[in-house]
Amino acid sequence: MLEEYRIEGRGAAEISASVERAVGAGQLEPGQLLPAMRELAAELGVNPNTVAAAYRVLRERGVIETAGRRGSRVRSRPATTGREHIRVDVPPGVRDVAGGNPDPALLPSLAKAFAAAGEQGDREPVLYGDDPVEPELARLARAGMDADGVPDGPLAVLSGSLDAIERVLAAHLKPGDTVAVEDPGWGSLLDLVPALGLRTVPVGVDDDGPLPDDVRRALAAGARALVVTDRAQNPTGASVSASRARALRSVLREHPRTLLIEDDHGHGIVDLPLHPLAGTTHSWAFVRSVAKAYGPDLRLAVLTGDRVTVDRVRGRQRLGPGWVGRIVQRAVLRLWADGALDSRAVAAAYRERRDLLIDALAERGVEARGRSGLNVWIPVPDETGAVARLLHAGWAVAPGARFRMSAPPGIRVTVATLTRDETAPLADAIVSAVAPATALARSHV
Repeated sequence: MLEEYRIEGRGAAEISASVERAVGAGQLEPGQLLPAMRELAAELGVNPNTVAAAYRVLRERGVIETAGRRGSRVRSRPATTGREHIRVDVPPGVRDVAGGNPDPALLPSLAKAFAAAGEQGDREPVLYGDDPVEPELARLARAGMDADGVPDGPLAVLSGSLDAIERVLAAHLKPGDTVAVEDPGWGSLLDLVPALGLRTVPVGVDDDGPLPDDVRRALAAGARALVVTDRAQNPTGASVSASRARALRSVLREHPRTLLIEDDHGHGIVDLPLHPLAGTTHSWAFVRSVAKAYGPDLRLAVLTGDRVTVDRVRGRQRLGPGWVGRIVQRAVLRLWADGALDSRAVAAAYRERRDLLIDALAERGVEARGRSGLNVWIPVPDETGAVARLLHAGWAVAPGARFRMSAPPGIRVTVATLTRDETAPLADAIVSAVAPATALARSHV
């Protein structure tokens, strides 16, 4: 590949930009070995320190990784080629069960809430220097967290879960630090960590959440942070149980300097209790977002944590966007105060759709997981083949590669809009796609 692409530049910024352009364009492929620093310096006619600086920038941006004498190579998942490119284009006539979106029919209407927020804004305009957090929103958010056993702490409002997680990681870690993440796990998070110049170490997940032994190994090996999805884990639907929470707290007490981040994005769409880990370590953050319950375009998450963490996040936010618009906060507050969302009914609807598909697959001899949330995770022996066969059969599912590091292959099915009548045909198609030879034999019985 390097015979086809020539790295160019005289300064570190030019050299790093040349490499990053090539990675983004696919001219340098994931895993491609880059020239040794002295070799490239001689070729470009620059000082080796210049190339070393360029490589350092690329490492910090999550584009390349260096393994001592084995040299530097393009990361297997470089930040410039995020996992969103591992997706299925849904042609006309194909049923889309890949997107991960909530059911629009279960989302509350936003019109009245925003109209009321706008009217309040006309009466009480928010100006520079005003409190960045709507006081009543903070009160209701804190009351909800108190009811769920989340430790007390200051509050910040961010633009969604990923924004909050990014700011917490940046507040504590430096490039090269390692973050323990769920595997399979949220694809956007698996992209974000290397984009910050951080390393990922996978932690296995079952229906009850992260596996304690995997977490222990990761932290003992030097991981400085752990990110846990409390409920509605994407893509497996895992939900941290009471017994698992006790086991994880025990592990975290052995490593009290770990930065713990909890993501409760499933709040409002699940009917399983929260078992928070927050407060077990010195540095912690708990994030609760509204996108799954109230709509993905409502970019708001409430963050609490230890005082140092929240102060750092607020300070950096102040130097960037400043704050999440109070008109958005007031709209969310109105939705909460008016009880616009029937959480129990929404959670029950999603549970029924998950259970119908999981039961239908079990009747056909196919294992599937989905304890909470919008998705069902199905282990498959041949991920690429299963996705292609399902697409041919009229069903678009999400390839597991979007969510995996070292976990076995699988596919993710979003059941949010799946109807009862569609369940059996989808289950039949999955059986045929996962084990086509077995399905063919059955059809001749």
